[in-house]
This record gives sequence, C-alpha cells and structure tokens, in this order.
Amino acid sequence: MDAIGAALLDVWRQVSRHAAIGESIAGIAKIVARSTPAGRLLVRRLDPGDGGLETVAIAPGGAAGIESLSPCSSERRRRLLAWCRRGEIAHGSAGEGAEDPFAICVPSPLAGDAMVAPLAGATGPAGVLVLVATPDQRLTARHRAMVAALLEPVAVALENDRRLRELTALREAAEADRASLLARLGRRDLADEIVGADSGLRVVMERVALVSRSDAPVLILGETGAGKELVARAIRARSARASRAFMRVNCGSIAPGLIDSELFGHERGSFTGAVASRKGWFERADGGTLLLDEIGELTLAAQVRLLHVLQDGTFERVGGQQPVRVDVRIIAATHEDLPAMVRRGAFREDLWYRIAVFPIIVPPLRERAGDIPALAAHFARRAATRFGLAPCAPGDDDLPALLAYDWPGNVRELAAVIDRAAILGNGRRLDVAAALGGGPRATAIRPTAATAPPAPPADEPAAADRLDSATRRHIERALAVTHGRIEGPFGAALRLGVNPHTLRGRMRRLGIDWRAFRRAAS
Repeated sequence: MDAIGAALLDVWRQVSRHAAIGESIAGIAKIVARSTPAGRLLVRRLDPGDGGLETVAIAPGGAAGIESLSPCSSERRRRLLAWCRRGEIAHGSAGEGAEDPFAICVPSPLAGDAMVAPLAGATGPAGVLVLVATPDQRLTARHRAMVAALLEPVAVALENDRRLRELTALREAAEADRASLLARLGRRDLADEIVGADSGLRVVMERVALVSRSDAPVLILGETGAGKELVARAIRARSARASRAFMRVNCGSIAPGLIDSELFGHERGSFTGAVASRKGWFERADGGTLLLDEIGELTLAAQVRLLHVLQDGTFERVGGQQPVRVDVRIIAATHEDLPAMVRRGAFREDLWYRIAVFPIIVPPLRERAGDIPALAAHFARRAATRFGLAPCAPGDDDLPALLAYDWPGNVRELAAVIDRAAILGNGRRLDVAAALGGGPRATAIRPTAATAPPAPPADEPAAADRLDSATRRHIERALAVTHGRIEGPFGAALRLGVNPHTLRGRMRRLGIDWRAFRRAAS
C-alpha cells in the first residue's frame, strides 16, 4: 500500500470518529501533512438558497482574517454549478486577478498555488474542497492525487455535518417549545406530578402499579375534574409503552356523524369534504396508548365498531376496503355511571365487559380532604410561574376555608380557585376568601340553584320511569301490529328502526314477552 493509500485509511477513520466537520478536517490536515506537505485545507459548503459558499472548516490554524461567506451572483452561481457538475480538479493561482473557479471558491485574503475540487452531495453539488500551498511551495501531481482521494471521505464528512446541524436546530426548536409549554403550564418539568399519591390516592396508585405491567384494558371512573387523565398518564408512564405515543380523544366532543372518521380514519373521497386520506386516533396511537375519555358519550353504533376493534385489533377506514391492524393499549375514562347505563340499554353490555377488565375508581376531592393543603401549595407554585408573580403559599387562615368547601369541581376547581386567588392577591398573597366568593358555600362563583332544572313533584314518577313507560308502550304497539314478529321485513325492529338484537335486549329489560302478542293474533 502506497503512502496515499495508507493516509486514506486514516482519513476514513477520522471521518467515522467525528460528526462535526471542523474536528474531522483538523485530523485530516495532519494526516495530509505527514504524507504530502501542503499549506491549508478548507471545506466550503454551497448554500442551497443563495448559492454562496460558506467556510465550515479550515486547518491548520484558525480562520482569522478569512471571509466565512462568499456571496455569488446568479451568473457566478451558474458557472460554479456547471464546473462542479463536470467534477474537475482545478489547479492555479489564488489571489488578485485569479480566474474562476478560484475567484469564487478561494476566500480572500488567501493567495498562492491552489487546487479546488467539487464535493458531491446526495442531490447535487454540496461544496468545494480547497488546498492552498504555502507561499514558497508549488503543488504537484502528488497533491492532485491526494485531493482526488480526499473527495469522497470529505463529502461524507460534509453530509454528516449537515445532518448534525439539522439535528441541533431541531433539538433547539424542541427545547424552545418545551420551555414555552412549561411556562404556559406553570411547571418545571413535563412529568405529571401526582399530589396525594402516598395519601388520598394511595389505593389508586397501588392499582396503577398492578395494572401497568400488563396490556389489559383499564376503565377509570370518577367525577369530572378528579384527575382521571392524570391516572391514565401514570399507567402509561409505568408501562412498557412509556416511550410510545399517548393519544387522548374526548368522545363527548366528537359530532355523532364524525365519530367513525375520527376514531378509525377515512379514505379520500369517502364523503363530502374528505379531500385526502386521514388516519384516525387508533392508527395514530398504534404501538402506544389510547385514552378514550368520556367513553359513555359514544353512540351505540360507534360502540359496536369499538367492540370489534377491541376483539380483533382490526378495522376499516371509512370508505376503505382493506383491514387495518393496530396494536393499541386502551384506557377508558368516564364520569358516567356505566352500570346504570348498561341497565338502561344506553351502553352495550358486551363492550362494558371488554373495557372494564381492570376498573380504577378515582375518589372525589371531598373524600380526600387531607390532600387539599398539598394540592393548594402545588397550584400556588404553578400559578406564580404561569403569571409571573412572586410565589405565595396558602396561609393558615386560608386552609380552613379550603377544607370546608365541598369542591363539586374537584381538583380542577381547586386549581382554578388558586389561580384566581393568586391574581387577586397580585403576588403579595393568596386572596382565597375572595376567590371562593366570600365564603366556603358562597354562590358568587358557583352556578346558582336557579340555573338547575326544577325537581319533579313528590308524586310524579322519575324521568327514567316515565321514559321506560313510553318506550314500553311504543314497543308493544309495534309488536301488536307485527303479531309478535321481531325480525324480517315485517318485523317490529324494522318498524322501530333499531337492530333486532337491540330490540330484544330492551324487551328483556322492560319485561315485554313477544309470545303474548303472537297468542293474541291467533
């Protein structure tokens, strides 16, 4: 192996060892000097925007006095690109009166014998490699051979540097977004802090630890604002899917006509306005965790499709014909009384058994009043960060009022009250009394009783009973007309516009016997 071949092996090692091109070129220049003594080695990157040349590495020595960016006119850029595409190594004099490509590629005030060669990128010319001799030296054919040997490794080093710059820019943008998000949330870290994990939520966190190790579906039950989403995130953070996607969809906020599209996606042209194919929540959460918040708000039709996905792990997009398979861990949450909804026929019983494999009940704040002081202090620190105020902790006079309040809005309401108290206190203190409306049971902040619907008279049946009676009469009239037939073109299900299985379930719940109508007909 000749000296250039041996040097080239060391050059590749330098390129593999360093991601930053400045470090690579510093090592390469020393290798070149050992086998083929020369002056300076420069790498200049071609700016894809304006076509100028930027010096990204120079060795040996620093870049003092050397212009880092050489702008190009459109005509010079055209000539430079044409020369780069020819792949020629140019040899001549750099400095005053130099001809192209030296006048373009060699930055001032460098002068002397020079060689310039283009560096190829993945999509075209990426830059140039410049070798400039010392003032008392002339470059030879051996230098040309060395420059030719350096083109490929230096081009790789330039590409590595480009990717490193992109990753650095992305990281800086992500850190800026993170800092902005933390400022808006009033947090010092994105990790969810569960206040009361060792006290009021101890039993909840024990169940979280048990179920996190598996992929079993979890049903989180609790009042609005009690912290159901926080518990769901804790399950995901302790599971094997912690590094994968976590998606939350509020089932109650989706229009009934768009539920299938939102959950399962749609193909282009499947309905008016579907101008492009779109992935639904299940596909976007593939491999991760999907929180179906307020699952009790789903329509019966959507419940059927959800049941199919939970059973088989497959579904079809709206307007699609190919089955899509996903691997998603389901966590459902609701403030509704799902067992009561199952008894009323408003929630499918088979879906209940699928999602309620491991139920977790989050207690309301009034049942864990011991957590209120710690929660209030936590929210006070968060409010100070969010609003740019001096941190103020709840005083001894504030805690009795906070403990006496019944917190119908749970932890969410407590957070709002502390935010309001911090603003009213203007950074000097927490004005909890004013934030609560002047007293623990005041109506200045809470909705007044006048906004609630009037209660029915004592002798009037409950709304659910009145609805059941009306439903029973409606079904019985349809059965009388169809002589007890449920399915088929002349059945009661078709007249009522419901699925036969749904109708049978409601008949069983309401105690309606179809045979009585068959005997009446005979």
